[in-house]
Amino acid sequence: MRGKYILTIITLFFTVVIVNAQETKLVSLNDILQKVSENNYTIKISEQDYKASKADYNQTNSIFLPNISVSHSGISTNNPLMAFGSKLNQEILTSEDFNPALLNDPDNIQNFSTKIEVLQPIFNADGIFMRKAAKAKMNAMQLQTNRTADGIKLEVTKAYMQLQLAYKAVEVLKKAKETALANKKIADNNFKQGYMQKADVLLVNVYVSEVENKLFTAKSNVENASDYIHFLMGETSNSTLIPNSELVSELNLEVYNNQISNSRADIEAMEISTDAYENMYKASKMSYLPRLNAFGSYEFYDDKVFNADAKGYLVGAQLSWNLFEGFKRIGKTQKNKANLDKAELSLDQYKNKSNLEFNKAKRQLKDAENSMNLTSLAVEQSEEALRIRTNRFKQGLEKSSDLLISETQYLQKQLEYLQSVFNYNYTKTYVEFLTK
Repeated sequence: MRGKYILTIITLFFTVVIVNAQETKLVSLNDILQKVSENNYTIKISEQDYKASKADYNQTNSIFLPNISVSHSGISTNNPLMAFGSKLNQEILTSEDFNPALLNDPDNIQNFSTKIEVLQPIFNADGIFMRKAAKAKMNAMQLQTNRTADGIKLEVTKAYMQLQLAYKAVEVLKKAKETALANKKIADNNFKQGYMQKADVLLVNVYVSEVENKLFTAKSNVENASDYIHFLMGETSNSTLIPNSELVSELNLEVYNNQISNSRADIEAMEISTDAYENMYKASKMSYLPRLNAFGSYEFYDDKVFNADAKGYLVGAQLSWNLFEGFKRIGKTQKNKANLDKAELSLDQYKNKSNLEFNKAKRQLKDAENSMNLTSLAVEQSEEALRIRTNRFKQGLEKSSDLLISETQYLQKQLEYLQSVFNYNYTKTYVEFLTK
């Protein structure tokens, strides 16, 4: 038993040394939120998703802008048709080239051509609706990015409250430890004077060890909460954060009157996503219409590479109408209609689920408020009971087991009260998040 006490003292010593050696930093919630908005990985990833959707939208500019390409090619041939055409393009054809013998069996000829081609879309009905769908997707992703930032803000607020709770728990356990050590001293004196049995003294010592163990755990919770906030801020610092405000109840009865708004970013994003599916469905129907494109090319020819002694151009327009592609286009239209119906059902489901979560959160907020009031009263009553039994214990009129029960109950009620304050504050913040 004595070895256990020595081990406990050594562990406590090194824990204190390590904690004191670590750097501490006083922070406010606003400071943390500012760094999170700049460095949080989840927010950055969400921003990249938005940039990707914006790039998809930019690709749809192709339905208005021309497609321009440049190519350079070279051939060597004695094919009668190709040889005659190459001389014609190079503008070197002479009357001797019409000799039937040369036409049927020409000499080898080299031809190098540089071509600039332009394809200009004029009318593309399905492309217009695909562009509208891409824009709706981009706008929905922007709103989702905003909602992601709001969700991270909620998570940061919760983590900050957990840090406050951890420090408050350490404070309560330190006081409990002081009280336990004071009662242990009384128990030791009573034992020396023969007023208390050894078993009762051992019970007091066990309680002291239990409080110390809980204190170690509470200090670890401080470090864990601090590390998690560093992670949310995108940092790898080993410093221990200290909140510049304590955990206190923040009653707000007006929050019960809040309602969910359809302008909430995630709901609005779902609505815009439904618009995107609708435009995709319209695009698939518009694909039955003809397409009109203009085209043109400018070409340079020579028998030497990268030369341009001869040149010519070609311009025109094409009206194309793909009347039937097997069942491919019909099936694609049916699929887009099914996706649209699914999106509309998902939107209704999401709104109903959001209302369900909101009503549940309001009930949880009321329960948390009641729990906070009841545990506050329980703390006062258990404190008074402990005070009475401590006075009787000092006079030798109370058993150590009864005193330990009162101490345990008082400590437990204090921790329960702190937890109830945390639950209320976080639930209130969550309700505000659902209505934002």
